[in-house]
Amino acid sequence: MSDIHLYTAQTPNGVKISILLEELGLPYKVTAIEISKNTQKEPWFLEINPNGRIPAITDTFTDGKPIRIFESGSIMQYLTDRYDTDHKVSYPFGSREYYEVNNWFQLMWQMGGLGPMQGQLNHFNRYAPEKIEYGINRYKNETRRLYRTMETQLKSSTSGYLVGDRCTSADISCWGWVAAARWAGVDMAEFPVLDQWVKRMLERPGVEKGRHVPSKHNYEDIQKLSPEELDARAAGARKWIQESMKEEAK
Repeated sequence: MSDIHLYTAQTPNGVKISILLEELGLPYKVTAIEISKNTQKEPWFLEINPNGRIPAITDTFTDGKPIRIFESGSIMQYLTDRYDTDHKVSYPFGSREYYEVNNWFQLMWQMGGLGPMQGQLNHFNRYAPEKIEYGINRYKNETRRLYRTMETQLKSSTSGYLVGDRCTSADISCWGWVAAARWAGVDMAEFPVLDQWVKRMLERPGVEKGRHVPSKHNYEDIQKLSPEELDARAAGARKWIQESMKEEAK
């Protein structure tokens, strides 16, 4: 029986964990972290994640004592290793598919490529105090290259998922980022197979429920906004992000 407490916010990294928990059917408690108010920098949270970032979880370990897990890839590995004994969204350790899933996430492709590159694109395109075309173009083109990698992989898939015959942690770890393509400024018309994968994932009850933790996911809303409306929405976050960056630089 799990004793999982999830500390999270409505971000691509945050929804990875709530979606995985829902896919596994695990009970969990949620604390919403208000990153705009720097809750993640408060001493109590730094005891859970000394890096001051979401998501993080606590649980009761097999020895009966509390355990903290932070960084989204580490959390996903912990949850699948410990709780996915029926391999609902994973494959048995040592199998060919197990290592292929690892290729796509857990400090590899998603953690080292898709997340950081699209995250930088979000910053330069939405939150930087001035528009720097070099930064926007650099990270947009790299994000597009990574999307093409997924597009190619999905074209060769007979299941419609990234690895093998099922939805796995590889799909879950990537979904929140690709679902935010419009916010990043990437046109999904260039990636029709990947776009269908995003929508196919939405048909899964675990994804649909988990993406709205700890607050409403805005995939549908973002699709309806004009470029000007998107930029106006970003303006509200721009100020506190810049202030937070100055504080962290001290």
